[in-house]
Amino acid sequence: MFIILGFYKFKNLKSLKRHKTILENLFSENDIRGTLIISKEGLNGTLSGKSKNISKISKIIKNSFKIKKFDSENLSKSKLQPFHKPKIKIKKEVVPMGIYINSNNKKNNHLEPSEWNDLIKNKDTLVLDTRKPFEYEIGSFKRAVNPKVKNFREFPKYLSKLGRKKTVAMFCTGGIRCEKASIYLKQKGFKNVFQLKGGILNYLKKIKKEESKWNGECFVFDNRVSLKHNLQEGSYIVCSGCRIPVSNKQKRSKKYEEGVSCPRCYDTLTKSQINRFRMRQKQILLAKKAGKKHKFQKEY
Repeated sequence: MFIILGFYKFKNLKSLKRHKTILENLFSENDIRGTLIISKEGLNGTLSGKSKNISKISKIIKNSFKIKKFDSENLSKSKLQPFHKPKIKIKKEVVPMGIYINSNNKKNNHLEPSEWNDLIKNKDTLVLDTRKPFEYEIGSFKRAVNPKVKNFREFPKYLSKLGRKKTVAMFCTGGIRCEKASIYLKQKGFKNVFQLKGGILNYLKKIKKEESKWNGECFVFDNRVSLKHNLQEGSYIVCSGCRIPVSNKQKRSKKYEEGVSCPRCYDTLTKSQINRFRMRQKQILLAKKAGKKHKFQKEY
């Protein structure tokens, strides 16, 4: 069993390259996989490994950057290793929005899942899904609006159109995109902006299905693809042709071919791409038949 730790922290950080080198060695020694993004404005990570190693690395990261507590932290489990390898990246921003966030401007506007349910019942509340359109299509809250921006850098342009007196309830997968957007809105004079504490993952973990306002599944950026209530693995897979999640209904389409295409990309792939993808899928099936692992197969 693998433990997946998702977390973020907005804090002014220094000596990024030195920390990167030290953590890369520690990740390798403790068989930690996943992605950690570090920036002058903070850090954001989703890491997986054995329970004791995840606990150890979490403490080391906090000590290294002098962090008492992450702004948000989610734990979930997986029978399979959900990541290929460890990655530590130094970025200008933790979330690419085109603006730098000073951690001192953070706003105490986080709502627990139970409080969130009460807020989004109000028809005057704008329930804002800050994720990408394909994530929204897989699942979202009832009455939620998605700006349909392909790049988060476009998000401020959408936010600038909102009335400052509007009550806004924002959410995303783990909370970090909302955190940055809410700080931005605070700087622009908005007073009634709230965000779901811990994001969708925290909500699905704490709220019972019969009390839930959530419809569908939640996309995650690892080999589990999507999660349901109680953070159980969902039904989606990722199309090998376009890398977009595919539902069970889409898998029944004539345009779906395992390891090759789905209804989204079937008409856009070239013959060369199709032949290459079919060859790759053949290699995966042969590896499985021989009881071996292939780098492109899901079961790591």
